[in-house]
Amino acid sequence: MRFFEDIEIGARRELGSFNFTAEDIKRFAAQFDPQRFHLDEEEGRKSLFGGLAASGWHVASVCMKLLVADGKRLAQEMAARGDEVAVWGPSPGFRELRWIKPVLAGDTISYANVVETKRTSEKRPEWGILQGRNTGTNQHGELVFSFLATAFVPRRKAG
Repeated sequence: MRFFEDIEIGARRELGSFNFTAEDIKRFAAQFDPQRFHLDEEEGRKSLFGGLAASGWHVASVCMKLLVADGKRLAQEMAARGDEVAVWGPSPGFRELRWIKPVLAGDTISYANVVETKRTSEKRPEWGILQGRNTGTNQHGELVFSFLATAFVPRRKAG
């Protein structure tokens, strides 16, 4: 991963896509969000969603999986080139989580991240604080999911 100084506001990463099958939706829901419209096609059709809907937490979990996988891919590419790889810190949280449109069985969601802000940490000057908007867009080009994530990113030089 890149260092704080190497990241530009507006930088976009395409994280990949995921097809939400009925089986995946039901499996996730059974374990983590066992609501009727996530577990049964008929109940989904009768709901406001109009079909078997993925849990919003499922949609968010896939985003996290793809963020981590893309970070590992970028780190491997940098290491192969002989570049120094930054080891990012934890996230102090996220804001503005929105499930904008339902994700139904058969939908394919493409995920992306765009850097919105960055600043140096006042308490830990060896770290920068980055905010990125993570989004999911369905196969029709409709935004279905969004949240603003914050992460600690190491600086090359503190101060």
